[in-house]
Amino acid sequence: MTGSSRGGLLAVHAHPDDETLATGALLATWSGAGLPVTVVTCTRGELGEVIGTPLAHLEGDGPALASHRELELAAALGALGVTDHLFLDTVAPVTACAADPTHTSEARFTDSGMAWAGIARAGKRAALPDGAFVAVPRDDAAGRLARVLRDRRPAVVVTYEPGGGYGHPDHVRAHEVTARAVALAADTGWAPDVGPSHAVAAVLWAVRGEESLRAAYRALAANPRLAASNPRATLPDPDGPVPSVAVPDHEVGLTVDVRPVLGRLAAALRAHATQVQGVTTAWSPGDAPGASGDVIGSYALSNDIVAPVLGVEEYRLTPGPGGGVVAWPPGVRRVA
Repeated sequence: MTGSSRGGLLAVHAHPDDETLATGALLATWSGAGLPVTVVTCTRGELGEVIGTPLAHLEGDGPALASHRELELAAALGALGVTDHLFLDTVAPVTACAADPTHTSEARFTDSGMAWAGIARAGKRAALPDGAFVAVPRDDAAGRLARVLRDRRPAVVVTYEPGGGYGHPDHVRAHEVTARAVALAADTGWAPDVGPSHAVAAVLWAVRGEESLRAAYRALAANPRLAASNPRATLPDPDGPVPSVAVPDHEVGLTVDVRPVLGRLAAALRAHATQVQGVTTAWSPGDAPGASGDVIGSYALSNDIVAPVLGVEEYRLTPGPGGGVVAWPPGVRRVA
């Protein structure tokens, strides 16, 4: 691994497509400012559902789907301007061979799958596949990620909130692994042969203000163009249960303006064709700016429920062990 300059961003995600769905505008904005961006993906999404007849043969064939989703991920990262990507299981484990970064184990971290546990909530499957990411010892995965943190030395790390966005076990585990890795990388007494310690300045959790999310659901119902873009999809209930990504609006500490990078975000969404359908945008650079929380696009996943693309991405902001001082690029704004 080769180190990069300070001011970088490192994103940790469970499966291909999560980097775009949860943090696409942030990644595009950061890379667009000429700053280093690294994406670490924990699995290859072997158990993902597949949208559409042309690719339906991939569903249930873990190796084939994994290979295809690797290609989708590469295309999406290209659209977002990200050139530095790692699968977590390709990083050398921190063991007796820690001084040798070319050493790898035979481990392959695989998609753990999920089972719906209610509206907008997921949980663990009764039986886990071989290599399931949730069954990987936390400190094995975290040690590998801490190695990457010490090498890339980012200012900011971003991942899911503790509930994993909607409870997917791999998302929850990615949050836990990231938190542990940030602490290990900053610990001067941990694995000194892996490299000098590194304390990130800030940690971001991808969230949505609950009221702004419910308002977006209402806007979808009022905008026939957006709803019609997904003819087989249904609209979310503005008054129904919301996933764990929804937090009280006052907990949002940072926003990213999606509009300047909407074209790149839409291209990245379309690249994940096995997972995302009906991508439509409702704003272009020639349009009036509008409000930052306006619905400016839509898409649907395999659940056939229309999801809004809002004018901002929202994050919870927590200081990292490095002290919380970050030079945010244009388009990224701290919320007082």
